[in-house]
Amino acid sequence: MTGRHRIASVEELSTDGDRVIGDIDGVEVAVFRIDGDYYALANFCPHQAGPLCEGRLVGRIRGTDGWQLEYDDDERNVACPWHAWTFDVTTGENLQTDRYRVPTFDVEVEDGDVFVIR
Repeated sequence: MTGRHRIASVEELSTDGDRVIGDIDGVEVAVFRIDGDYYALANFCPHQAGPLCEGRLVGRIRGTDGWQLEYDDDERNVACPWHAWTFDVTTGENLQTDRYRVPTFDVEVEDGDVFVIR
């Protein structure tokens, strides 16, 4: 059964990169503010069940022509603090392989409150 759960106020997520981690029916869910939008994903790394969303927000290193590397800090990814497995905050996709993904949830904002739909 799907429900709507208040996770934070807009003030608690006032700056890009802010996050709040809360419990929804026994599942830890993090809400991130990225470029003014809100994204929710499970606070669970599929590697060894680490607290994924407690990790730092990072960009992405990409290879270019001629064996050059570029750091793209426009992307917002979270790196698990245990072993640095990295996931896209907006989609839950793992950056290294499509074999792993973290569950994401819809987010709604109403009257200054942020809700997760789960």
